[in-house]
Amino acid sequence: MLGEAMTALAATGGSAVVQAAGTDAWEELRSRLARWFGRGDAARERSELERLDRSAAELEAAGTDAADQVRTRQGAVWQARIETLLEDLDEQQLTEAAAELQRLLGQAAPQPPGVGGLVSGNRFHGPTAVQAGNHNHQDVRFGTRP
Repeated sequence: MLGEAMTALAATGGSAVVQAAGTDAWEELRSRLARWFGRGDAARERSELERLDRSAAELEAAGTDAADQVRTRQGAVWQARIETLLEDLDEQQLTEAAAELQRLLGQAAPQPPGVGGLVSGNRFHGPTAVQAGNHNHQDVRFGTRP
């Protein structure tokens, strides 16, 4: 059984998969994570790439009503996959794999707010809506209510 730190790391990994799918960060995270799972085994790495692609496709295909449910499920799936890999390692391998995963996730982390997507120096005349961030949902209506 994994300790709290390893379980938290696995949860972070699951969240990273869900957050990166469909973004510019996806290809890099996808390849690095598959390599991490493969642990030097090319066939296993290809298998993980396929799994990651299926997850991304499922996340992309999720309708608005099911999006949160699919994201939660996929995050849990990848957390469990990471936990399973970590549980099968001896102490030294676990330490090395955890450090490698932390580096991988740190490199894949989105930029902090204010670094990208800045809207500045604009003038808006009339109704305006501005949205920034990843995986946001916005429902904007202008005019009178029916």
